[in-house]
Amino acid sequence: MTDEVTIKIKAGRGGDGAVSFLREKFRPNGGPDGGDGGNGGSIIFQADNNVNTLTFFDSRKHFEAEDGQPGLGKKMAGKNGEDLILIVPQGTTISENGRVIVDLLEKGAEFVATRGGNGGWGNSHFASSIKQAPEWSKKGLSGEEKEIKLDLKLIADIGLVGLPNAGKSTLLARISNAKPKIADYPFTTLEPNLGVANIFGRETVFADIPGLIEGASKGKGLGDKFLRHIERTRELLMLISAESENPVGDYQTLIKELGDFSPKLLKKRRIVAISKSDIVDDKTQRKIARDFGKYSSSISTDSIQASEKSKSSRTKSSNNKLAKISPIFFSAATGENLDELFSEIIKFLK
Repeated sequence: MTDEVTIKIKAGRGGDGAVSFLREKFRPNGGPDGGDGGNGGSIIFQADNNVNTLTFFDSRKHFEAEDGQPGLGKKMAGKNGEDLILIVPQGTTISENGRVIVDLLEKGAEFVATRGGNGGWGNSHFASSIKQAPEWSKKGLSGEEKEIKLDLKLIADIGLVGLPNAGKSTLLARISNAKPKIADYPFTTLEPNLGVANIFGRETVFADIPGLIEGASKGKGLGDKFLRHIERTRELLMLISAESENPVGDYQTLIKELGDFSPKLLKKRRIVAISKSDIVDDKTQRKIARDFGKYSSSISTDSIQASEKSKSSRTKSSNNKLAKISPIFFSAATGENLDELFSEIIKFLK
């Protein structure tokens, strides 16, 4: 999936004004009648939710709108150049010289990136009592030309976050019509996948983010290339494999990488879910739940101590609430506890 690309765009040039004189049988000295040139076409970007990649722009790096046509005699204006409308996915930002100039979040949102040049005036504009037969016209102006960067950040309700082989793709395939690659080895997901699931009558968009590893925020593994897609998700579903030797440690790794990439990601509401619950016994599940309980308690204690030092009961209450982690055990393979997971997701979204 192509999610960032740099392209050059050029609006159309305005057509030249015409130099023409009226020559008719009974009007031998009809005077100047040169028409104006047509305006050049502009380049317009339009957001569409039926497109989810920038691949089209990766194979073609230069785009030009149509030029305006030159003016004609009898004061007839030249035809305007057609605007070039380029379709991009929702969530595409357009940057110039490292500065974001527009963020196309809404379906159908449009942005005129380069404007076409104005058409030149014909010689009919320049006639005067002193110069009744001007033999010159005005040339059309060049259209704007820019080099811009397109950057796509997926928009989704729920971002699936987890280490490689945490079961993100399996869950997405189970609840939606998405067909992500699934295999029993790390990094089977090499690009983000979107899936739409109907959860208790509500269409919910899930984004499967490729597996993170320690150091991902610094470019390790698949790197931070895909971490930015999480920025546009409303909530995070943190998936931890029940097979893991240290589920709490996996969770801490994910939290660290999210925070190192952008502290804003840690402000998103999170659901912790233990996948593949069908392959571990009840005793193991209880141990994992206890370990998260102990981890939650340690966070709560630290938060309370910090809030007491600042003498802010409001901070104490808020941090204590955020620290509580009650993981939901489920199996995408068998469907076990999916309804419980869905209930929690819907509660968060509401």
